[in-house]
Amino acid sequence: ERCEVVDGQPTCFQGTVSTCWATSEPHYKTFDRKTFNFMGTCTYTLTKICDLDPTLPVFSIEAKNEHRGNQKVSYVGSVTVRVYDITVAVVRSEDGIVRIDDQLVNLPYQHGDRKISIYRGGQEAVIETDFGLIVTYDWQSQVTVSAPSTYASTLCGLCGN
Repeated sequence: ERCEVVDGQPTCFQGTVSTCWATSEPHYKTFDRKTFNFMGTCTYTLTKICDLDPTLPVFSIEAKNEHRGNQKVSYVGSVTVRVYDITVAVVRSEDGIVRIDDQLVNLPYQHGDRKISIYRGGQEAVIETDFGLIVTYDWQSQVTVSAPSTYASTLCGLCGN
């Protein structure tokens, strides 16, 4: 656990996280380290809260897969994060910018109350919350979701639980 003072208030973050990712055509690795390939071309839930816990902030993360040159291969073309009543979309064709509630926004961006920070980390968009959720997307085909251990057994979607 890591603790710090944010806006004059002590805030603690769980020290362990689980990570899920999808890359290329898409190859997936779940929170529990299982791997699979999936070539669908729709919008899919990577992860969301399925077992509500009133002590945890609610979020959902979707990936839209698109055809990659032919009908047999797909890749992640965009990622949408819904948290704290805002929607953040990172779209493959919009390198270096994100959409917040359908408005184009340059990076870095911080939600007014500092609960969400969005910035460029190398070649990736990084969406980071005050409760330890981190989502990255490289504007090409790779998305990574890191969720704090406080969400263990509450999540569902392609990333598992």
